[in-house]
Amino acid sequence: MRRLIPMLLLALAACGAPPAPSAQGTALTWAIETQPITLNPQQWSQNKARLLVFNQFDALLSKTEDGSFRPWLAKAWTVSDDGLTYTLDLRDDVTFHDGEKFDAAAVKANLDQFRVPGYNPAVAAIQLRAFDEAEVVSPYRVRITLKEPDALFLDFLASPYAGQVSPKSFKSAEDLKFGGPDLVGTGPFILDRYVQGQEIHYRRNPAYAWPPAGAEHQGPAHLAEITYRFLPEAAVRVGALTSGQVQVIEGVPATEAALIESDPELRLRTALNSGTAYAYYFNTSHPPFDDRRVREAFREAVDVEAVLRSVYRGTATRAWSIVGEASPFYDTTLKNAYGGDVAKANALLDAAGWKERDAEGFRVKDGRRLTVREVASAPFVRDRRDVLAQAIQAQVKQNAGIDLQVRILDQGSAQKAWDDGAYELFGNSRGDSDAGAALNLILPEQGAINRTHFADPQVDEWLAAASAASDPAEREELYAKVQRAAVLEHAIVFPIYVPADQIAAHKSVRGLRFDPASGTPASAYDVRIDT
Repeated sequence: MRRLIPMLLLALAACGAPPAPSAQGTALTWAIETQPITLNPQQWSQNKARLLVFNQFDALLSKTEDGSFRPWLAKAWTVSDDGLTYTLDLRDDVTFHDGEKFDAAAVKANLDQFRVPGYNPAVAAIQLRAFDEAEVVSPYRVRITLKEPDALFLDFLASPYAGQVSPKSFKSAEDLKFGGPDLVGTGPFILDRYVQGQEIHYRRNPAYAWPPAGAEHQGPAHLAEITYRFLPEAAVRVGALTSGQVQVIEGVPATEAALIESDPELRLRTALNSGTAYAYYFNTSHPPFDDRRVREAFREAVDVEAVLRSVYRGTATRAWSIVGEASPFYDTTLKNAYGGDVAKANALLDAAGWKERDAEGFRVKDGRRLTVREVASAPFVRDRRDVLAQAIQAQVKQNAGIDLQVRILDQGSAQKAWDDGAYELFGNSRGDSDAGAALNLILPEQGAINRTHFADPQVDEWLAAASAASDPAEREELYAKVQRAAVLEHAIVFPIYVPADQIAAHKSVRGLRFDPASGTPASAYDVRIDT
């Protein structure tokens, strides 16, 4: 017997919803912190780009804050008892922006696209590692077969990676990896202009009638058009909002929050992200972090609470685990289990042979300074992480004689440094709505972004077991073991803070919200301007 996932159809979810917006159009300008490195949802990697993805593309399912799934382009689905077969019943009234019909053949084409060599190896290796084949059963029914049970598969179907792209676009897009106006979806907005370094512009999809279950209204979006301006400097974003040049901004640092909150015409909201905390990952493949004592010493040399107060003025949430506090898999037993003991840091470095000091106060061994290089990619620098690095740099020098050198490079140069192993620290946070997806990318020996180069067969075994488990309690127990191994037993990660997103807007802007699964700003579908 097959297990039916009981879900309300979208039509039922719409009962009692407000009517569709009137024909009178409105335009919104929204300033964002980070320019996207891709507009293809299936290449998505920046958490800050998530709000753009779901303007243009719809996923097959949607995910709620409690971790359950609801209909979207798939109106119902079943999962076989052995967890190997997913049968999706699709809406029959959905059209891509290029006029092509959305159907089972389109879903199959989207899944098969991930099999194209080099398209997105990370997703193919993690979220779709168990994917075997997709079969068109009927025009609006698709059967997906897995090679083994995978607890992350439904999460994939609700993620930006499952944003449905017109199969026609796969063949005609000028730059498939980047996307752009010629890569089309089914979403509430149509991308019609992208100006690198300046802005991205969307216009309303007048035919849109298939929002996810739980949307605040039905029919087309309220806004006739929306422009996202790329303003990486926080003060510039806030200035644009207070001067009326834009109506919404995201990425409001603590240094600017008081100004927003003191203005009766403005509103500020914030939410913790899901996925992983922002953390430093130690490259264990060469000195000095091939020595666990040095890894522990680096963590002990930093007063994280003081750093966060200095950089974020008490608004940042201290992280204790690789998994973020907003995740249901967060292991609370790690709180206060390590860190901030300067005497211990120095004792560990002495024991590791870093006893001498040079004229600048940095530790040396065998004539070599205790130097640590952090390499960051500019498109991923958010939340004043450059300032955070400077604060940590000062502490490890003063408290332990460690020379932390920070380089912020373009994406290509940063990737080369990572590929060449020319770094000792890698800063990262992941916005995956299921932290298990992030852990499978970061920790396994063959993980796509395992930049610690640390391998533990037991950790790999726990991660594989958690991915195959259908019981949330079992997954939680396994992920707790993984967290304790990474943070305490092996000390390959230094958790720092739990990322959060902030939205500040003029009080006339309504319908702004955070995605319940990720904690990031949601798409502009429900946004409206009260006049």
